[in-house]
Amino acid sequence: MVNGYWLVEPKNTSRSINYIINYTKSWMKKLKKARKSKYPPVKLGLFLSSLCVLIYAYFIEPNWIEINSLQLTLPHLATEFDEYKIVQISDIHVNKWMTQARLKRIFRLVNQQKPDAIAITGDFITRRQERFIPNLTATMGQLVAQDGKFGVLGNHDYWSNPDAVSHAMAQTNVFNLANTFQSIQRGDAKLYIAGVDDIYVGKDRLDLVMQSLPDDGNAAILLAHEPDFADTSAATGRFDLQLSGHSHSGQVRIPFFPPLHLPELGRKYYAGLHHLGSMMVYTNRGLGVTGMHLRFNCRPEITVITLNGKK
Repeated sequence: MVNGYWLVEPKNTSRSINYIINYTKSWMKKLKKARKSKYPPVKLGLFLSSLCVLIYAYFIEPNWIEINSLQLTLPHLATEFDEYKIVQISDIHVNKWMTQARLKRIFRLVNQQKPDAIAITGDFITRRQERFIPNLTATMGQLVAQDGKFGVLGNHDYWSNPDAVSHAMAQTNVFNLANTFQSIQRGDAKLYIAGVDDIYVGKDRLDLVMQSLPDDGNAAILLAHEPDFADTSAATGRFDLQLSGHSHSGQVRIPFFPPLHLPELGRKYYAGLHHLGSMMVYTNRGLGVTGMHLRFNCRPEITVITLNGKK
């Protein structure tokens, strides 16, 4: 398996198995009624195909993490930061399914990439699932990066308990870049990591970031949960790169068709790398799930970004 990592747990699967069994039983009843049909093999084939797809989308793909490596050139990055490595994760969506055991495995994979910095682009928790925030507090501290761990909140964090999520971040040394920035230094050179609070719920204040961010020619990276904010951030001309999440890149993607559902503010730059003039935006597919517990053709992702300056 290339860049593939499993997060399957041996316990707490009875509900999932029952779901598949009930689905199979319902289709078996339909097949019995269809025995007198002219085309029973066709119906049997459709049943088996749909069952296989469901099993894959429910059991396999949500647990099959892709480590996606990118080499990006930032126009304003000083040579002192060449080969600088940022590991981005997003949309963890802690809930009943995203247990402490899963979180530990995910964070262990992040650490194995040996990041200089870690960027977490929002939705630590799932809407109205604040009772699972202690799972974050118990595990997120194991993340290790030389220059620190940085994050911003997402809409689900605000729909849950933003104060509790922020507290979990503080307890595990994840710096909340809510409309502010931090600087990383190598000799006389600097790299700025900035962030805006969640755009969906109207907490973003890019104006405050711009007022405080030095305009000294050093590279700046912006964390923003919603990727379509890139139209606004690129217009400032101050950022080389925006890192985002939010869209899950559709979560369920039928080949050759657009995603079945994309959230507001995640419909334009919903997946991968895009260039907007002198700025790039990268949208991570996320690690958790919302809505139906399914992923298809849209594996969960850890992004390893290696930066270099323009030669």
